[in-house]
Amino acid sequence: MINLTDSALNAVRTAIAGAAGPVGGLRVTVETGGCAGNKYLMGLVAEADPDDTVVECDDIKLYVDSKSHELLVGTTIDFVVALQGSGFTFENPNATKSCSCGKSFG
Repeated sequence: MINLTDSALNAVRTAIAGAAGPVGGLRVTVETGGCAGNKYLMGLVAEADPDDTVVECDDIKLYVDSKSHELLVGTTIDFVVALQGSGFTFENPNATKSCSCGKSFG
């Protein structure tokens, strides 16, 4: 299960409300890269891909491919507002290491 905090849910709702086209949900993926080996990617999409796992968090649908889902099980996604900048953060129990920016893990 992947969870979104209330702050993350509100940030995604705001992004959906401002989107130019139709939005079915939020795609969350993990790709090779970043300074720790894997990096998180997120984006609004119109619909799920055929092999996606669909996770419902309140009224938001998350679309996660099978490879990424294995790496994200148990992850909590938050949206933090700070002086240094605002953005999504990931608390991933599967990560054995992470970079200082919090956007990649190994």
